[in-house]
Amino acid sequence: MARPKYDFANIETKWQKKWEESKAFAAIDGDKSRPKYYVLEMFPYPSGRIHMGHVRNYAIGDVLARYRKMRGANVLHPMGWDAFGLPAENAAIKHGTHPAKWTYENIAYMRNQLKRLGLSYDWNRELATCDPDYYRHEQRFFIEMLERGLAYRKKTTVNWCESCQTVLANEQVEDGCCWRCGEEVVLKEMDGWFFRITAYAEELLQDIEKLRGKWPEKVLAMQINWIGKSEGAEIDFPIEGLDEKITVFTTRPDTLYGVTFMSLSPEHPLAKKLAEKDPELFSKFEEFLKETRRERRQIEEGTFEKKGLFLNAYAIHPLTGEKIPIFAANFVLMEYGTGAVMAVPAHDQRDFEFAQKYGLPIKVVIQPEGEELSPENMKEAYEGPGIMVNSGPFSGLPNEEGKKKITAYLEENGLGRGKVTYRLRDWGVSRQRYWGCPIPIIYCEHCGIVPEKIENLPVKLPLDAELDEHGRSPLPKLESFVKTTCPKCGREARRETDTFDTFVESSWYFARFACPHSEEPLDKEKVSYWLPVDQYIGGIEHAILHLLYARFFTKVLRDLGYLDFDEPFERLLTQGMVIKETYRCPKHGWLYPEEVSEDGRCLRDGCGEKVTIGRFEKMSKSKLNVVDPNAMIERYGADTVRLFMLFAAPPERDLEWSDAGIEGAHRFLQRVFRLVTENLEELKKVKAYAGKQDDLPKTLRDLRHKTHQTIAKVTEDIEKRYQFNTAIAAIMELVNTCYDTLGKDASQEALFWPVMREAVEAILLLLSPVAPHICEELWEALGKDGLIANAPWPEADKEALKAEEVTIAIQVNGKLRDQIQVPAGTSQEEIKEVALSRPKVKRHVEGKEIRKVIFVPNKLINFVIK
Repeated sequence: MARPKYDFANIETKWQKKWEESKAFAAIDGDKSRPKYYVLEMFPYPSGRIHMGHVRNYAIGDVLARYRKMRGANVLHPMGWDAFGLPAENAAIKHGTHPAKWTYENIAYMRNQLKRLGLSYDWNRELATCDPDYYRHEQRFFIEMLERGLAYRKKTTVNWCESCQTVLANEQVEDGCCWRCGEEVVLKEMDGWFFRITAYAEELLQDIEKLRGKWPEKVLAMQINWIGKSEGAEIDFPIEGLDEKITVFTTRPDTLYGVTFMSLSPEHPLAKKLAEKDPELFSKFEEFLKETRRERRQIEEGTFEKKGLFLNAYAIHPLTGEKIPIFAANFVLMEYGTGAVMAVPAHDQRDFEFAQKYGLPIKVVIQPEGEELSPENMKEAYEGPGIMVNSGPFSGLPNEEGKKKITAYLEENGLGRGKVTYRLRDWGVSRQRYWGCPIPIIYCEHCGIVPEKIENLPVKLPLDAELDEHGRSPLPKLESFVKTTCPKCGREARRETDTFDTFVESSWYFARFACPHSEEPLDKEKVSYWLPVDQYIGGIEHAILHLLYARFFTKVLRDLGYLDFDEPFERLLTQGMVIKETYRCPKHGWLYPEEVSEDGRCLRDGCGEKVTIGRFEKMSKSKLNVVDPNAMIERYGADTVRLFMLFAAPPERDLEWSDAGIEGAHRFLQRVFRLVTENLEELKKVKAYAGKQDDLPKTLRDLRHKTHQTIAKVTEDIEKRYQFNTAIAAIMELVNTCYDTLGKDASQEALFWPVMREAVEAILLLLSPVAPHICEELWEALGKDGLIANAPWPEADKEALKAEEVTIAIQVNGKLRDQIQVPAGTSQEEIKEVALSRPKVKRHVEGKEIRKVIFVPNKLINFVIK
């Protein structure tokens, strides 16, 4: 008789259709009869295709969603699309289409891919951020933030690409040029819209404590650093010959007497003003400024040479009256602090290196205990604690005390003030791009800046705009969009043509999933029921901006009356990347994995050259070390792909792609399929065993013990540790035990098939969150009513968990002398008594002193004798 075939393609299509038709994963708003569980993966940008990183992310979320549903929770597991943004514009220009068409086609394709993976989403809640029904609410939030002073417009200096006619983020400037077109980037002062995230800096910092133990410590540390709270003093240094002063912020006022030069950002207005006094100096300054901008990324990363330009000007020390040379320095960034630094080379390594390079004085003002520093013998700056020296009336003070006393003195004499600062800067949300949410502002010559009326929202992005081939936004030239009337006076006015940063859309989408069809921005009753998100899942690359902005937006919406909680995500899991080795041909460059033969030669165009196999790296299109999820699903099925992605590594670790690994995952599912189908006739005749453990013969007791041990192990691994790989390994062991038991010819036992059925049902229930399609199919084959997705999670039987007897090794001075069988859990004293009565042990210990007893529960006892 032919073996039943594991026809994964038909099985998976069948069950995906049944889940959809029965709305198996629809969440029920406000159900108080059971606990709620909201699990969310960071929603994707609709780039056109899902990649293996997506598959891993969504598979993790799906296991948790399915597991919680089986544990009796009302689960919300939604999916949507982060659909606005520059990549859509660039792709549309490249392919000669419209961003809307490109985006919605990609959404349709990727939606089908996700459904093909069998993910348990409530598709009725699907949303796309480019839908006016979504972004009209965002526009309302902006208007309400404007009324509260949390949104504002100001002039700011930005990176500007003249060719693309847009602002660039610092990371989009490469060697001083636009990352997209290669044109030189200039600094430009222009108006822009900002969110006042700094108003929440302290709360964002303090509330990190609420996330301890629930978010990765690495993420929390990154956010703390980004917020960058510093306590110190703001100090004013007058400029010689000018009615101007340089204001610096320092955390080390105790080193004030050690200042020997001043460092200004080349972008500081005073730097330009000082350089303008001398045409020759100004020419050098302009070149220095350009060079600094070109090296911006290296400066931020710390991989640059420190350079300065003396500005032929001096500051006056506020306490000593000394003249201090002023430099423009490439390591001082305008957006950090005040854009000016008091340089203390003896006690700051960066200043020390700069002073050595330019032959500037070094003055010691903090002496470490037990040492005597002098500028001549210093090889590096001393940044630690000590006693203040060369500091006028403050000499002799411990430096921590000196910080407070100098700050107090500065305040008393109007020379400075104590201050707390934050590295965090307000969030610039204006983008000079087309494919984004329009900012709902109108400019009227009579009324000034006027927000659109709430009842007129949404301000729709016009879809009839034709994109400029150079990437410039068409909105400023689109008269039908720009020309409007003032909401206040009714006269002719013009619309804002900037659109929002796409991080705005992703800062509140998780709340909209609770009520995606509501006419109001947020239905407070539904939001209060579902949120905060119980488990959020995504890459650590979003640790700062997205997660920080989402935390900020949550606090704003709370203060606007929409939410009644402080933090959006209760728990956070940051999954590792999917990585694969690279392949490079000396003739053809990077190769796809399928273009390399088994013996490591290039198959492209019959090349035959030996291929260099590189290290494991993140899968990327540029290096071609990608594996197409569609191809894997076609070849092995969605269940196999899911199983491999969850089994190959713990979720927080990088996952090394392995062709052998996915083959192994497929073989395991085939074994599960055969275990049920080849024994189906016998299994269907009986019900799962529900009797006492002691009523079974040993072979069946062992199988049942393994069954319940596996239930306990898998439950704990998913519930407490999210260790899906070890959970799957435990299920694999139980499958092996079932096959071993079948091979012992114990099937004549009257209770054999009920015990086997109990084990098989446990396997299917435990495996179903990981490989749901095959488990649904086999559950149905066993004659079970309803979906396995709706079945209750199995509970471990405490009696079955108890091991019956264990073998205890008896050692004397580490050498095995005997063995005994005892009930599991027998105490040390009981085992010691039995062991010492054994003849083989007696003759080695009689008449000798037992100096020590080493006991390993359920394993061994060792007598150390003299």
